[in-house]
Amino acid sequence: MRQFAKEYTTKLIALLQAIDTDAIAEIVHALENTTGRIYIIGNGGSAATASHMVNDLGVGLKRREIRNFDVQSLSDNTPVCSAISNDIGYENVFYIQIKDKIKPNDLLIAISCSGNSPNILKAAHYAKEQGTKIVGVTGFDGGELRTIGDINFHVPTPKNEYGLVEDMHMILDHIIYSYYIAQAR
Repeated sequence: MRQFAKEYTTKLIALLQAIDTDAIAEIVHALENTTGRIYIIGNGGSAATASHMVNDLGVGLKRREIRNFDVQSLSDNTPVCSAISNDIGYENVFYIQIKDKIKPNDLLIAISCSGNSPNILKAAHYAKEQGTKIVGVTGFDGGELRTIGDINFHVPTPKNEYGLVEDMHMILDHIIYSYYIAQAR
């Protein structure tokens, strides 16, 4: 176990040292210039990251009177997600929630380790058709999401390195959140 932990943290340190700070700055710029709602989508561990981002960027900054982002995770409502999945298919779980609702002045943050999740891609394509800016947050080779995102925070790892990718996605959230707190001091 000690050796595995050492190897894992060594890989994580290498990813941290190569982090794309330009992409982070672009994301903050997009947040600053969004006059509508910020929608965040993700599956599995990425859904947890989406919820955590809403907590930090929404409630965390608001309660400190730093920012009042209108931010929502579309993964958070279990009855809605399960009804859509059961009735019309899991590939529609995010698309249906933004259909006829998302606007050009909104922002969609799409989190997918593979960048190839059908439900993420369907929502991202629809949002792009509406003129909404897309932030793709990916890992592995980035998949299709990396090609359609207007801004891409990509964590290049071998396929199936979910832990490292999800760690880096949470660090992205914490960097942005901590940046806002530091700016308010």
